Amino acid sequence: MAATVQDRRTPDQKNTHTRIVQGVDRALSGWGGATGGTSIAAWACRPEDLDRVEEWVRDRRDLDRVTVTDEVRVPPGCAHYSLYVVHENHPALGGAT
Repeated sequence: MAATVQDRRTPDQKNTHTRIVQGVDRALSGWGGATGGTSIAAWACRPEDLDRVEEWVRDRRDLDRVTVTDEVRVPPGCAHYSLYVVHENHPALGGAT
């Protein structure tokens, strides 16, 4: 089974948002788009924002096995991988949304 990968970065953001913090989404794994496997939620950020983004992701109660990488890494057993972009107004950077 090949995972569905949704990388929401633009071509420019693939050069600027090079650090990825990802974890297994306990709430979405095993059903819907992740039927038969895990669901990975990931956030791409600029290197200078990594510490704050990693802390924000690790504080989420719905994620397990949080890791940091510099590329999209779809682990074995993953059915759905969703990569979001951390913008300036992201909650990890002190924004409201």
